[in-house]
Amino acid sequence: MKKEQHPESFSLYPKELVEKVFNSTTEGIMITDEHLKITLVNAAFQAVTGYSLEEVRDKTPSILKSGKQDKSFYESMWKKLDKKGTWQGEIWNKRKNSEVYPEHLKITRIQNELGETTHYFGVFSDISIKKSAEKEIKTLTSTDYLTGLPNRFSFNELFLQLIENSTPNSFSALLFIDLDRFKQVNASLGNEIGDRILVEFTKRVRHITPKDSILARYGGDEFLLALSHIKSHIDAGQIAIEIIKMLSKPFIIDDLEIYLTASIGISFFPQDGQEIDELIHKADKAMYFAKHNGRNQYAFYFEELKRDSKRLLLLEAELRKAIQANDFSVHYQPKVSLETKTIIGVEALVRWENDQVGTVSPAEFIPLAEETGLIIPLSELIIKKVCLDILEWRTLDISNISVSINIASIHFQQDNFIERINNLVMQYNCSPQQLELELTERTIMKDSNNIISKLIKLKSNGFKISIDDFGTGYSSLSYLNQFPINYLKIDRSFIQHITTLKDKQAIVESIILMSHRLNIKVVAEGVETKEQVEILREMNCDIIQGYYYSKPVPSKGLMDFLELWEIHKQEGKV
Repeated sequence: MKKEQHPESFSLYPKELVEKVFNSTTEGIMITDEHLKITLVNAAFQAVTGYSLEEVRDKTPSILKSGKQDKSFYESMWKKLDKKGTWQGEIWNKRKNSEVYPEHLKITRIQNELGETTHYFGVFSDISIKKSAEKEIKTLTSTDYLTGLPNRFSFNELFLQLIENSTPNSFSALLFIDLDRFKQVNASLGNEIGDRILVEFTKRVRHITPKDSILARYGGDEFLLALSHIKSHIDAGQIAIEIIKMLSKPFIIDDLEIYLTASIGISFFPQDGQEIDELIHKADKAMYFAKHNGRNQYAFYFEELKRDSKRLLLLEAELRKAIQANDFSVHYQPKVSLETKTIIGVEALVRWENDQVGTVSPAEFIPLAEETGLIIPLSELIIKKVCLDILEWRTLDISNISVSINIASIHFQQDNFIERINNLVMQYNCSPQQLELELTERTIMKDSNNIISKLIKLKSNGFKISIDDFGTGYSSLSYLNQFPINYLKIDRSFIQHITTLKDKQAIVESIILMSHRLNIKVVAEGVETKEQVEILREMNCDIIQGYYYSKPVPSKGLMDFLELWEIHKQEGKV
C-alpha cells in the first residue's frame, strides 16, 4: 500500500518554501487529524485567535467555540461536510481573550487513496471590519442625520413590519405632514434656525403620538407618521388635530417666536391600498388638498383626488402618440475615469418636447409611463435609438464608449425581457459589450433568485450590469456579492452634501471601500463641483458623472464634447 502523505510534510516541495507560503497567507489555517485533534496552525491563525500552536495542539476546534451557534447549526454543518467533503459559511468564534468575532470559514475533508478520512483542513478570515462597516452603512443610510428619525427609505421597511403585526379587527393609517410656508422661514431666518425648528417639531410630535407609531422624515419639511391598531377614521383624525393644535404654540428660537401650521393628508391600509408607495402617494394627494383649501388642516384621501385628470389624460394621450411617432430624443451624459481621465462611457437620458404640453420632465412622464404600461415600448424605443447612435459613432471611429440605459422594474420583470433586448441588439447590429443595463437597488431585491438568474444570462451575453441609486433601498453590500454586477452608482443625494456633512462622507467612503473588495467599480453621479471631485478622488472613487464635466447633450453635442475633451487632456487642462 502506498504510504499516506501527511499534510505536515508537504514532501513534494522544499520545506522552506512550504513554510513561507503557509505562514505568509493572510487567511488563518488550521489542520486537524481524523479525530479533529489540531495538528498544525499558521501565523495568521495565531494573529486572529491569539492562540499559539502549543496552546491548541491535540485540542479540538471547539476551543474557539463562541456559543452563538446552537447544536442544530453544527449538525447541519457536519451533515454537509460528510456529504460533499467541504463546507463554507459565516460563523462566530472566540479569541483567546474571550472576544467573540465573525469569520468566513471553509472546511475541507482530506482522504487517502482508500477513501478514508485522514485530516480536516480549515481556512478562515476575520470579517469583523466588514461586518462593522456594513452595520455603519446601514445605520447611516437608514437614519435622517438632523432629526435622528428613520428616513423615507427605512420607513418603508418599518411600516411593513407594523402592517404585519396589526390585528385582524384594526387597520393602519398613514399621515403625510407638511409644514406650511416653511421655505419662507428658511429663506428669511436661515437654514440653521430652520433645522432647529425641525428638531423641535420632531420632539413635539413624538411627545403626543402613540409609542408604537412610526415617525419618519420624508424630506425637507415633510414627515410621515404611521399609526397601527386604528379602530376608525376618527382615531387618525384625532391625532392630526393634536398635531395641528400643538403647532399653535410658537417655536422659541434665540428669543424669536416663530409660528407654523401644518397641512396633513391621511390614507388607510388596506382600504386605500396594499402597497406602501401607493399609500404615501394618496396621503400626499390628500395633504395637497388640505393645503390648497386653506392650510392648517387635515384631509382624508378620496378617489377624486387621484389626479389632475385633465392634464394627466392629455399627457397619457400625447405620450401614446409620441411613442407611435418616435417623438423622443436621447441625450448622453459623459462618465469620466478619475484614474485615466478618459471618457469611459455615457448614460442615455430620454427627453420629450411636445406641441401640446411643451417640455415634459422625465420626472413626470416616466412615472406615468410606468403606471400605464407604456414604459415597455418607450424603453425599447430608447434602446433602438441608442443602438442607432452607436452605429453612427462607429463610422466616426468611436467604438470604445459604452452606453448605460435605465431599465424600469416592470420592464425587467417581463418574462421575455432577455429575448427582446437580445433581438433588438441583433436587429441593429449593435454589440452587447457596449451596453450597460442600469437597474435600481429595489428592482434587484425583488425575487432575488429569479433576478440573479436573469442577470447571469444577460452578463453571459455580453451586457454590463449597473446598480443605480445605491443607498436608497435596503440591500447590504455583502448581499450584492451574489449578483453579477460591474458597476455601482452612488445616489446623488449622498454626493450633494459630501463636502459639508461628515455622515455623507462616511457613507460614500464605506460604499467605495466595500465595493472594491467585491471587485465592483463605483460611479458617483450628480457631481457638480471641483471640491466634490477631489474628495471622491481621495476616496479612490472610480468614475465621475455630473454637471461638473458635462450636462446631458444630444449625440452631435457628445461628439463635439469628446473632441474638445481630448484637446484639453493633451493640454493638461483636465
